[in-house]
Amino acid sequence: MPSNPKDLAEVELFKLLDEEELNEFAAVVDTETMTAGGTIFNTGDQGESLYIVKSGEVELFIKDTAGQKIILKVATRDDLFGEISMLDNRPRSATAVCLIDCELFVLDRDDLLLLFQKHPDSGLNMLAAICGMLREADNLLRTRVARNVNVEMEEKFSTLQRISDWIAWFSGSMHFLIINGLWFVIWISINTLPLGLPQFDPFPFGLLTMIVSLEAIFLSCFVLISQNRQSEKDHIRSDVEYEVNVQAELEIAHLHEKIDHIHEQMLERFSHLEKVLARKQ
Repeated sequence: MPSNPKDLAEVELFKLLDEEELNEFAAVVDTETMTAGGTIFNTGDQGESLYIVKSGEVELFIKDTAGQKIILKVATRDDLFGEISMLDNRPRSATAVCLIDCELFVLDRDDLLLLFQKHPDSGLNMLAAICGMLREADNLLRTRVARNVNVEMEEKFSTLQRISDWIAWFSGSMHFLIINGLWFVIWISINTLPLGLPQFDPFPFGLLTMIVSLEAIFLSCFVLISQNRQSEKDHIRSDVEYEVNVQAELEIAHLHEKIDHIHEQMLERFSHLEKVLARKQ
């Protein structure tokens, strides 16, 4: 259905056009109406047109190798999408679905060339829209790329958790064992041997027993805190390993499909060659 020149005048891409040019474009630019849930195009479809949202909302998404849905953008009024496939003549790289009832302007390559010929500055508006999509894709990549589990957990540690991890690590080291052994030997020697020093904790060393008990309580708390953090690390690591395994299974299945397809093609070619040779004989 042809477009209304007044509606085109409100679109950023056509704001440089005068009334006569708007009327000319309104005759060639189509308007489509889509209901909520309708699919505008799917990944892999041939793309010969770009779309501009007149009203409504359009969700653009892809699915990763694990089958998870990744939302690239929700296009609203005056946003354009589908321009990449139209420009490079390659299949659609994403799927577009209407979230609510939508009205869309549809431009093909000839319409766009005519627009750029009349007003080259309009190309800058389109480039700005493409750059916006690229920036959003960059942000998605930055947030979705699998990172090192240890680095990810380190970024979330508080100062107290870092201290508890260090104490738990130090309490399990040989240095800690040697320090405690020297401390016990010196303490017991002072309070049992005639060294000329006042014996402040005689046998059975009640003060030493209390200090050691308190040390054991605090050390066990720090060790448990550190173990809890390690459990969180292991949980994240298992999630990452699961995602990697799923991706590997999908890639292997995809390779099997390719091999089966190649096998079928080879059988067809061999059969064709056998028929050709039989005819020649």
